[in-house]
Amino acid sequence: MMSIIFNEENKTFHLYNDTISYIMTVLPNGTMGQLYFGKRIRPRGEYAHLIEMQPRAMGSYVYEGIRTLSLEHMKCEYGTYGSTDYRFPAVEILQENGSRISEFCYTSHTITPGKPKLAGLPATYTEDDSEAETLTLVLTDRVSGVQLELLYTIFAHGGILARSARFSNIGNQTLHLLKAMSLCLDLPDCDYDFMHFSGAWSRERHVKVRHLESGIQSVGSMRGHSSHEHNPFVILKRPTADEFQGEVLGFSLIYSGNFLAQAEVDTHDTTRILMGIHPEWFDWKLVPGETFQTPEAVMVYTDRGINDMSQTFHELYRSRLARGYWRDRPRPILINNWEATYFDFTEEKLLTIAKTAKECGIELFVLDDGWFGQRRNDRAGLGDWKVNTDLLPDGITGIAEKIEALGMKFGLWFEPEMVNKDSDLYRAHPDWILSVPERNHSHGRYQHVLDFSRKEIVDCIYDMMADVLGTAKVSYVKWDMNRSITECWSHALSPDRQGEVFHRYILGVYDLYERLTSAFPEILFESCASGGARFDPGLLYYAPQCWTSDDTDAIERLKIQYGTSYCYPVSSMGAHVSVSPNHQVFRTTPLHTRANVACFGTFGYELDLSRLSEDELCQVKKQVAFMKEYRALLQFGTFYRLESPFGGNITAWMSVSDNADRAVVGWYRTLNAVNAPYSRLRLKGLDPDRLYKVRVDDRLIGEFYGDELMYAGLVTSDGSSGEILDGQKPSCDFDSRLFILEG
Repeated sequence: MMSIIFNEENKTFHLYNDTISYIMTVLPNGTMGQLYFGKRIRPRGEYAHLIEMQPRAMGSYVYEGIRTLSLEHMKCEYGTYGSTDYRFPAVEILQENGSRISEFCYTSHTITPGKPKLAGLPATYTEDDSEAETLTLVLTDRVSGVQLELLYTIFAHGGILARSARFSNIGNQTLHLLKAMSLCLDLPDCDYDFMHFSGAWSRERHVKVRHLESGIQSVGSMRGHSSHEHNPFVILKRPTADEFQGEVLGFSLIYSGNFLAQAEVDTHDTTRILMGIHPEWFDWKLVPGETFQTPEAVMVYTDRGINDMSQTFHELYRSRLARGYWRDRPRPILINNWEATYFDFTEEKLLTIAKTAKECGIELFVLDDGWFGQRRNDRAGLGDWKVNTDLLPDGITGIAEKIEALGMKFGLWFEPEMVNKDSDLYRAHPDWILSVPERNHSHGRYQHVLDFSRKEIVDCIYDMMADVLGTAKVSYVKWDMNRSITECWSHALSPDRQGEVFHRYILGVYDLYERLTSAFPEILFESCASGGARFDPGLLYYAPQCWTSDDTDAIERLKIQYGTSYCYPVSSMGAHVSVSPNHQVFRTTPLHTRANVACFGTFGYELDLSRLSEDELCQVKKQVAFMKEYRALLQFGTFYRLESPFGGNITAWMSVSDNADRAVVGWYRTLNAVNAPYSRLRLKGLDPDRLYKVRVDDRLIGEFYGDELMYAGLVTSDGSSGEILDGQKPSCDFDSRLFILEG
């Protein structure tokens, strides 16, 4: 059940469903005020008691002689700086007279079933109008002639509210939009912990927690993409909240470019959350008649802990953000040749790896970097998306057919947004890269960024990619992006539009994705940006899975995948078994642990299987068979975090089927112990009245009811807890087990 109620008499809006209420009102000066966001409260006629206006010393007031209405002390719906509100604003518009003052006053509104699309941008969607309802508030700044539409979509179930803003220049001035946030939310207190997910290449999305204090805490990116360093997702939680109880608010931006997520606490303990395109280097020229649409931000509220918030995001992003043929399908088990060969491959070597993979039951062979142009190292060839027939004599068509003849599908790597200077494309079009005249051309990985703000460049790349995909049996595309943007300047835009390049670039990326996924709807696209540098909701709209990190070490992946799971579903996480010692951290880990981590993801292998021993190949065959049997549960089941790698030596998580008749529990120990305590793990999400058979390593360890497993716990003690008994498997560093529950 959901509803959007408008009280005409007091100009108050109440959006609610079975979980949440969101209440706002028109303030005395015509702007919008925020009254409440949280657990559902019963609808009533008015909420005037939530509007508090009291004269304060040193206060600034909207109306001459009236010492009550000060926006500094109000909870505003879409804050504007300079007219008594001194907090960071949601919007800033430079007008022809040099003023940046705005006052957006309520004009009208519409309430419509379903959810409208956002032009040129990814967003959540509905398949039936009964799934959601959308409020569009129309506000107008009479001086500048800007019309602001604030869009709010409340879904029928769950604590979800999707928000965005649309600016239209209906006046006669030429304006510059300098700040246009997707979300502004003022909360009445500051008793929250601020959680964000930060790191760097190969250690993405590590969990960071700090308590809110007066001042500003923020994360963001000005790298041209959402970045390894920070993710466009933050959490506010009450200090007493944990995974399974307490108030939690999640904020996620469906965008892949520069972003800002900020919490500002004023000295009266009001908290303002802002989320949207980063205002640094953003300047959008808005001429009369033009419109600018912000990306969508999604807010989730729960009073049942962080895990419930995560499950809400998982379900929404898995089924109403991801789209297309592969949205609901278990993902194929793949092998990628990159860490097996890097650039040093021949067709014969590739086919040898593929044949061994087929014998192990693997379903998809992916040819990574190095198949095109003069690409024999990372200094040449990017941009020339034509097969190198010296390497592949029969072209992509030929090797794809040979892989298909083995009984496998074929996948291919691209990095369409980049170019090497040593390439035919650059030699023909040196002005196609983002670069500033007379300035140095910085490089990353010896490559430069194509100016995807220009349609002719996107068209050229599309034509080359479509030619390959349209003539060969390609079932999967890995779309990589291996550097951040520098010298962000377009040779095709006027000086007063250079502030648009970062955003226009991302719109160009989205346009290329949209065209390719529409032309080749059954190809599985996996996004990648040196691993996790663009693991964000924006790309899930086009590619239902993303390469989670270039770090394939199982122990490092525990933290990376655990942190990623706070917002993103398991079905979105590319996770592979790689060689040991690992190529990133040179750690030696057991083969079973590498697989036990990777199976909580889309699953595949990134090594040369032909170099494994017979015993190791036997293990791989069992791993593949296990994944085929349980991948639907692992990728689409309800996911629970049980023990955090950020808090100790043990990591644990589990996936439970929709009717709770099956579950897979992953248990991981980083370092072995001696004479260790006995240990139990309390499970979640089971049917308390169901009797479960519990297996580990194909061995039945007992039958237990769901209530016992959840409240008394699953015994996880092993040979480290005392002397090893006859027939008992010794424990080791980097050990792991999968517990299979069936009832």
